[in-house]
Amino acid sequence: MAVRHRLIKASPETVWNVLADGTRYGEWVVGTSSTTPVRGQWPAVGATLEFQVRLGPVSLTDRTVVRRCVAGSVLELEAKAGFLGTARIALELRSWGEHCLVLVDEHPLQGAGGLLHNAGVEALIQLRHRAMLARLARCCERDAGAQDPAAGSGSAPPTGPGAAHA
Repeated sequence: MAVRHRLIKASPETVWNVLADGTRYGEWVVGTSSTTPVRGQWPAVGATLEFQVRLGPVSLTDRTVVRRCVAGSVLELEAKAGFLGTARIALELRSWGEHCLVLVDEHPLQGAGGLLHNAGVEALIQLRHRAMLARLARCCERDAGAQDPAAGSGSAPPTGPGAAHA
């Protein structure tokens, strides 16, 4: 079972807003080139997105279904991966001071993926999770900076004559 975590320098609310926006799925899910809502209102249980993955000239179209949602803290998805079957991908958000600790847990549910699951596959999933969490962090931290421009500006306080009076 591949479990990975990342501290994202944004509030849990900001992170949830990204996860809860089905139109942004392709921004943080590695390999996804496009998404289309198919059923329901994302991220309600049963809501489904169709996604496309491209590898050079080859493209695969499959679906992700929301299986469990606790608004603001838990999103569990079932992703179909062609002949490999389906996988459970669970994202959990935890407050960590003013930031958000995101945990992702993935394991095969049905199909060949479960039969082929081994340490090598686990290592590949860990690499994918690292990239996915980095992409999610960029989206969320960019959104957090847009909400509070002073927080992400890196500007130094004024210096020089009269700075103390500014």
